[in-house]
Amino acid sequence: MDIQYIKQIAITDYLQQQGYAPARVHGIHYWYCSPLRNERTPSFKVNTERNQWYDFGTGEHGDIIDLVCALFRCSISEAIDRLSGAKQVAHQGFSFGGERKNFERKLEIFSAHPLSNPNLLRYLSERTIPLSIASTYCSEVLFQNMNRKYYAIGFANDALGWEIRNIYFKGCIAPKAVTTIKRGTDRLQIFEGFMDFLSWQTLNPSSMSDAIVLNSLALLPRIKEQIMGYQEVEGFLDNDDAGRKSFAVLKQICPQIVDGSTRYREHKDLNEWLVAQSKIKEKQVLLPTTKRGIRK
Repeated sequence: MDIQYIKQIAITDYLQQQGYAPARVHGIHYWYCSPLRNERTPSFKVNTERNQWYDFGTGEHGDIIDLVCALFRCSISEAIDRLSGAKQVAHQGFSFGGERKNFERKLEIFSAHPLSNPNLLRYLSERTIPLSIASTYCSEVLFQNMNRKYYAIGFANDALGWEIRNIYFKGCIAPKAVTTIKRGTDRLQIFEGFMDFLSWQTLNPSSMSDAIVLNSLALLPRIKEQIMGYQEVEGFLDNDDAGRKSFAVLKQICPQIVDGSTRYREHKDLNEWLVAQSKIKEKQVLLPTTKRGIRK
């Protein structure tokens, strides 16, 4: 995706997708409680005309790329990669003369029912997720994007929004929120995304721990109170800079947390490790057995 196109993604729409709503709006200025830190008085301003943000509490400011760098504690190239893959993010366009076009892209869900679409089942198979596991926690959703309808795997969050994914698309139908799975235990497991959660359930189908799926690292501050009270806590975040820095934040909130990513140290995330393990098992099954003859 062209960098100039990326910079046209509306910061207000991106913040909404990440679960942040403005506390007040004054014309072209949208005021938020800062997504970069905890505060009660809104001091984070977005100028929708310039598509720029400014955090009065820290002095940080910039465009949407700078914002993603700050939100996910990542490099500029990583931020561009994140935004390039986020084609579903609503954005406002600009004409060549600089005048803003008055339109928004919105995702709209039409229906949710049990998983059955062959393409979605194939995608789950490629990710080594059994249908029995996926069907327990996910639905098949029909949604509209840019006046076209698509099918995707839908994973509901606590605010009745949806994380949606298929082989070509990864997005969210607002409102954005974490997903909490309560089983009445004193053990909690924290996952970065729902594919990681499904991967853990595939590996441990009898697991009865409570779980929180963040659905976005930007929502991590919201689970602070939920973590309290658990005797055992384990985190399964990605093996990248953003994941490691986010785990460090969790460690400050919950000193007893265990880093579950050590289980898949050589892989990006839990699902990538699951797929790799599956391929190893397939090779072992296909490997022919050889018998050594006795020389005379």
